[in-house]
Amino acid sequence: MTDTVLDRFLRYVVIDTQSDADSPSQPSTEKQKDLGRVLVEELLAIGLSDAHMDQHGYVYATVPANTDKDVPVICFCSHMDTAPDFSGTGVQPKIVSNYRGGDITLGNSGRVIKVAEHPELKNQIGNDLVTTDGTTLLGADDKAGLAEIVTAAKILLEDTSIRHGTIKLLFTPDEEIGRGVDKADLEKLGARFAYTMDGSTAGHVEDESFSADGLTLEITGVAIHPGYAKDRMENSIKIAGAILARLPRNVSPEGTEGRDGFVHPTEVTGSMEKAVIKMIIRDFTEEGLRQKRDMVDDLARSVLADFPGSRYAITTHEQYRNMKQVLDQHPAIIENAAEAIRRAGMTPVQKSIRGGTDGSRLSFMGLPTANIFAGGHAFHSPLEWVSRQDMERAVQTIVELAKVWEERA
Repeated sequence: MTDTVLDRFLRYVVIDTQSDADSPSQPSTEKQKDLGRVLVEELLAIGLSDAHMDQHGYVYATVPANTDKDVPVICFCSHMDTAPDFSGTGVQPKIVSNYRGGDITLGNSGRVIKVAEHPELKNQIGNDLVTTDGTTLLGADDKAGLAEIVTAAKILLEDTSIRHGTIKLLFTPDEEIGRGVDKADLEKLGARFAYTMDGSTAGHVEDESFSADGLTLEITGVAIHPGYAKDRMENSIKIAGAILARLPRNVSPEGTEGRDGFVHPTEVTGSMEKAVIKMIIRDFTEEGLRQKRDMVDDLARSVLADFPGSRYAITTHEQYRNMKQVLDQHPAIIENAAEAIRRAGMTPVQKSIRGGTDGSRLSFMGLPTANIFAGGHAFHSPLEWVSRQDMERAVQTIVELAKVWEERA
């Protein structure tokens, strides 16, 4: 077994760990534990004697302090599952050594990573890129983070000249379906602050995420035999289609960027009598979430005005909230991360996440958590890629961050 960050990453991505939102279990898929067992084995092999996986698929481990200072206990966290959006079975990673620029053709899949659509490739000249063969996800989200944390832990253990406090490791299942920290034992973890290694571009540190709600719109129509339906039938499927057709593009994922929020239908099921539309709502503010929920309500009411025998009901449930509300109370988390990124040879870029991480929920569970780059790009698609050099920069950032917290204690 070799132990460079690239070696570890290539071992991890071939293990199928897709989560399943329709499964009620925790973890949602048992195959996530296949990777969990590999991680525990590797953590024990590098000397983390308390490494273990619990019954819910969470992996815990501790890098002991080697300083007499009273350093806050920090945690590094990544998730083991990959997104259900595209296949994660039979991943065959491909290495583009010494990338010379230009588009990258992915095997015989017909898919191409185009520089015009992935401008970050322009910063990768001379680097070694890992891609898929175009038929699956790669899994850099977030197996790059896993590989980086394990590699950094080994460095911290072996190089006793690097002074650091107690470092906790947490690897979670089911992050991609919003249940990544549902059963995390924060008391057992015992950390005061944390970082998810789940970002994208090298040098980025993120202290702000979307706030997120799920919305369910249930439509009850008027069902009747189609042969006798004249002026009587009100087909709930058609009503659902009319509502979806009125969703404005400038409040959709494909029509927004930056700090714009959106409404995104994720599932539609139905029959003549009843249809259900599931959506996700995203915004950086609570008021923005309310406005978008009200917009869907207004659209539904407007459409149903033409169907007097039908009715609808809207329910929403909270998914996660903007972690900036918590992180602003602990500025050292971002300040120390920015210093570590500088020491690793990059210019820190503080950004917002157009999404969420385990850190979004951990912050509101009492563990303030920022997000640091892991180096991957084009997440949740077969065009996913990562560079070896960016993963190595992430490893160095973790090591430097451990040093910064010790120095500033």
